[in-house]
Amino acid sequence: MDGHQRAAGADGSVMQLMHSVYSLGLVRARGYWRIWAFGALLMTLAACSPDPEPVAGIPADRAPGRWDLTAIYADEAAYEADARRLAEDQTRFADSCAGQMTQARRLADCLAQYAGLMERVSRLAGYAQLRYDEDTTNTEALARKQQAEALQAAVEETTSFLEPEILDLGVDRIRSMMRSNDILSGAYRRFLDERLRLAAHTLPAAEERLLAMTAALGETPANIYVALTNADMPWPTITLHDGRTLRLDQTGYQRGRQFADRGDRERVFQAFWNAFSGYEQTLGVALYGQLQRDRMLARARRYDSSLAASLDRDGIPLAVYETLIEEAEKGLPTLHRYLRLRARLMGVEQLKAHDLYAPVTQASPQFTLGEAEQAVVAATAPLGADYVQALTHGLNMSWMDSESRPGKRSGAYMMGSIYGVHPYVMMHFNGDFDSMSTLAHEWGHAMHSHLANRHQNFLNAQYAIFLAEVASTVNERLLIDHLLEQAGSDDERLFILNEAIESLRGTFFRQAMFAAFERDVHGRLANGEALTGADFSRLYLALVRRYLGHDEGVVDIAPAYGIEWAYIPHFYYNFYVYQYATSIAAANLLADQVNTGERAAQQRYLALLRAGGADNPYRLLKDAGVDLATPAPYRSLIRRMDRLLDEMEAIVARRGL
Repeated sequence: MDGHQRAAGADGSVMQLMHSVYSLGLVRARGYWRIWAFGALLMTLAACSPDPEPVAGIPADRAPGRWDLTAIYADEAAYEADARRLAEDQTRFADSCAGQMTQARRLADCLAQYAGLMERVSRLAGYAQLRYDEDTTNTEALARKQQAEALQAAVEETTSFLEPEILDLGVDRIRSMMRSNDILSGAYRRFLDERLRLAAHTLPAAEERLLAMTAALGETPANIYVALTNADMPWPTITLHDGRTLRLDQTGYQRGRQFADRGDRERVFQAFWNAFSGYEQTLGVALYGQLQRDRMLARARRYDSSLAASLDRDGIPLAVYETLIEEAEKGLPTLHRYLRLRARLMGVEQLKAHDLYAPVTQASPQFTLGEAEQAVVAATAPLGADYVQALTHGLNMSWMDSESRPGKRSGAYMMGSIYGVHPYVMMHFNGDFDSMSTLAHEWGHAMHSHLANRHQNFLNAQYAIFLAEVASTVNERLLIDHLLEQAGSDDERLFILNEAIESLRGTFFRQAMFAAFERDVHGRLANGEALTGADFSRLYLALVRRYLGHDEGVVDIAPAYGIEWAYIPHFYYNFYVYQYATSIAAANLLADQVNTGERAAQQRYLALLRAGGADNPYRLLKDAGVDLATPAPYRSLIRRMDRLLDEMEAIVARRGL
């Protein structure tokens, strides 16, 4: 199943190494790079707007609630009936289309049947997943989910003849059929164009079958990594300054690195990274195996490199990847400027690695769900009345499950693959600022899917990962802009400014650093170098020291921190995380454009959302005004960070901090 999960946000937690099983869905697991406030700035962000005007149709006192899934199936009996029909229809599809797509009209008819099957299996699998996520302790829901997954696998196997038979027709024949048939050149142009584009990297049937047979073997490095770091690795227990103890598994580390006591944080870091260092050799073997697997598949499909193979899946130019890293490294002085300010605010002479996640105060602004929804709707006003109306409608129509309860799946995600219904959002709204930001983010995804599904057929509505985080991050940026406009005091502005800068630090610079590491280690393998766990640690340490300004005296990075590569699950995703950094750069520039109030900029952005996956994702962004193969988007983002720092430093200076 083709899904998306923001697997580890800005941090890369091993706990979140999970591929989404949501058919063509969007899952975004929130990162945790935020800092809550500074010094003694005990404020509540609810005071940002003294008397906020209520958004029409959204009550300020609305409490978290559940979604309504009856729009998908009226009841379980309707679901079961559709599952039975689909099981029968897939067989009829194979009987009527296998070996019979030699004429344009017949090919168009078979593609329509195929799209219908995919739409229906997506609906079934989506419904089953949503039901299960409501209560993961429900054994009936689990059985239903497993049934849907089995049915989906059966449909994929039954329809597997489609693409090879289309390619067997030959490029010239397919182009001729497209010219002679309006449906092929219209509704199915993108589908056929992509198959033809990748034809040079598609192998003969016997070789494709052989690769498919070895697919499970290719998952072995990642499976070893997951088993070791989640099940078998013994986690240390430390004693804190007040006598309490803390078991440093993944969750314990994430909690402990945010402790107020600096000595406790240092103990957390030392013990946690020592635990990973004890398995440096084994984890190195696992990652090296992953690199070899990616290299083998790239060579088998006639690509020059693993990076080229990964980028070509969505037709992304190599210049995008290279320019991202180049511009991120040119922007490091701005990152170092922020880190120096952070040290000043924390009252330390120089930051250490264990200071990077520490909050300065426990101030925690609180909101009702209704207040957060009102803020998000107001923030998206630059996107136009139609967008605001559709967003308000979705918020009011039980598209979201926002309450916390026992058994409910953790995290936050949006599922947009249930075509012909509407998107669904899951989150746990707890009233804090991060919940408000999550709300903006997930509904950015939801509106992207809503508009794409309204304006595209099923196959064209599903957009690439390269685009997925853009719409969600635009909404987060617009929320920050709105809150800054409403802020009435230095306390409020300082809080919001830091939220914005921490997002840039975690989502742009950290992900670009990960991308640089991936590029470097894959490149060394391609050049014939053998890489051990110690080699990975040495390379990673040099990289993180460069990004965090170790030699410039910005952050003191101890040698033990070099093992952090072993904590990052992204490196088993084959050049995945660069898209977080490109997305925030694109979102920043798009938000700048729509904030001008120019209707043309607004319409370009809405056209991007409506397009879904109807064209090459790089080209769609370029048409919207963002060329990620050029320095412009990245430099715009760095300039914004500098502007935020200008104001932040001015406030700090006024306060004598």
